[in-house]
Amino acid sequence: MEKKIIILLFCCLLHFVSAQLRVAFYSSTCPRAETIIRQLVENRFGADRSITYIITVATRDAVVLAGGPRYNVPTGRRAVFVSDSAEVNLPGPSLSVQEAFPFFRAKGLTLNDMVTLLGAHTVGVAHCGFFQDRLSNFQGTGKPDPTLDSTLASRLLRTSGTTSRPLNRDPTVFLDQNTSFIFDHQFYNQIRSKKGILQIDQQLALDRSTAPIVSSFASNPSAFQQNFANAMIKLANIQVLVGKAGEIRKNCRVFNPKSRKGF
Repeated sequence: MEKKIIILLFCCLLHFVSAQLRVAFYSSTCPRAETIIRQLVENRFGADRSITYIITVATRDAVVLAGGPRYNVPTGRRAVFVSDSAEVNLPGPSLSVQEAFPFFRAKGLTLNDMVTLLGAHTVGVAHCGFFQDRLSNFQGTGKPDPTLDSTLASRLLRTSGTTSRPLNRDPTVFLDQNTSFIFDHQFYNQIRSKKGILQIDQQLALDRSTAPIVSSFASNPSAFQQNFANAMIKLANIQVLVGKAGEIRKNCRVFNPKSRKGF
C-alpha cells in the first residue's frame, strides 16, 4: 500500500500544464489515480496521508461506500503557499438558519445547497460539547431545548452529562440516530421529528425558508441524492488554484522549498 501511495504522488507531480479543473484530469498521466484512492479509502488509510486531491476523491468514494450517490469530481487542483487555521471561517453548530446562510452565500452557494450539504450529517458523529447546552440548560432556562425530542434529550444527557471536557475525552453521539452508518435521506425525517442533534440541523426543519426543502428531501430520497451530488461538485470548485497558481507539492505535507523564499 505504501508503494501505491508513492506511485500516486509521483504521477500527480507530472501534470503541470492544465489551466482548469476537469473530470478525469489524471487520466493520461496517472490513469489509476482514482482507483488507488478508492483502495486507500477501503483500507482506511491514515488521515496524515491526505491532501486536497485525496480528500476530495476519498470523500466521494466514502459517500458511495455508505450508500450515497455516485458523482464525478474535477481534479487537477494545486496546493496553496500559505496554510493558516485562523483563516478558516466555518459556521458554528448553534447558529440559526439566517445566521448560518451568509457563510454559504459568501462561497457562491444557495440556500438549497446549504440544506443539502448539511444532509451529510446523515452519517458521522458530534462531540457532546457541540450540543450539550441543548440538554438541560438551554439559553439559561434550566430546561432542555424545547425543539429537541424530550426522550432523545434524556438519552443524550446520560451520555454527555453536564460537565465540559477536553475534545480528546469528550464523548460522541451519532448525528443520525436512525440509520447511522447509511448515507440516505433519513436525516431529514429525523429533524422533522425533533431529533436533530445539532441546533443548526434542527433549525433547518423549523425555519420557514428551509422547511419546504427539508420536507421535499424527507419524502424524496432520489431528489436528495441528486442534489447532494450537484452540491458536492459545486463545492469542489470553490476557490481552487489551477494553472500556474499555487504549487504541486513534492511532499504533500510541506511546502516546496522554493515556495518559502521571500517569506
